[in-house]
Amino acid sequence: MFKNIKVGDVVVSRNGDCLRTTEVDWEGFKTDDGNWHWKSDGRLNTLFQTDNDAVMYLNNTSYYRIRESVVRWIGDWFKLNGDGCKAIIGISGGKDSSVVAALCVEALGRDRVIGVLMPNCKQDDIEYSYKLVEHLGIQHILVDIGSAYKELTKKIDAGFDGMVCENGGVRQYFNSVYWNNTPARLRMTTLYGIAACVNGRVANTCNLSENFISYSTKFGDAAGDFSPLGNLTVTEVKALGYELGLPEALVVKVPTDGMCGKTDEDNFGFTYDVLDKYIRTGICEDEVVVQKIEGMRMAGLHKHKLIDTFKSLKNV
Repeated sequence: MFKNIKVGDVVVSRNGDCLRTTEVDWEGFKTDDGNWHWKSDGRLNTLFQTDNDAVMYLNNTSYYRIRESVVRWIGDWFKLNGDGCKAIIGISGGKDSSVVAALCVEALGRDRVIGVLMPNCKQDDIEYSYKLVEHLGIQHILVDIGSAYKELTKKIDAGFDGMVCENGGVRQYFNSVYWNNTPARLRMTTLYGIAACVNGRVANTCNLSENFISYSTKFGDAAGDFSPLGNLTVTEVKALGYELGLPEALVVKVPTDGMCGKTDEDNFGFTYDVLDKYIRTGICEDEVVVQKIEGMRMAGLHKHKLIDTFKSLKNV
């Protein structure tokens, strides 16, 4: 498995970690216990477990081809759907928006890419977003959605004033569905507002792993005009980020939902490693996790469908 690995290649381990073999004394070998190991600078680290596990080894040549293909696809898409238009990308500072922005820069040129930073009053990790736009040298716009979010909530609350439950009590209308998803929808509204002003097309930055379990907000981050990462898992997006030469801090940044402060994996109850393996191979040893994955997938199918429309007048 290791005989063709060269210095500079990217190896993706079974737990989703992307390792670039920058050390000259790279050595990979299999021990008697069946575990693959990575040895460098005298340090021993388990990389792969067994030959039968759903692991992925993709060298620079493989990801260079993927990189070229996606870049070409973006260029072709814009020729058909907005020749000369700009790409508008919401920049969170995570791997997905970072990779999409880098791909668009390669496909269109940095002058046709605009990054939009959208904190909700305060964003503790916004320095990652600035790091990306500076790294790519793209134009960026900062739009704080906090005041709009607060004002919208205030107006909705006022509209509910006086409405009561069947038992006569005042209804508590706001819930986690509102609090968690409304900011995402305001951000997408912002992106389309900017796109309208500059003749732009909005990038969807969701990856296949998120799409598979519908981990997105309908008409929020699930929206967009084109989706470069929709068929790439989290594991693959990370490796592509390395291939694009993005700063490691952006590629390995722990993904959070940007809404309630939890990591994605906290919300799932399983890891991206397990999810990506299941997506690519259909294998998951934990039946409880399989049920969680399939339950999330089925519950969110409506997010990816065109709106249902009444079609027949035959029986009217």
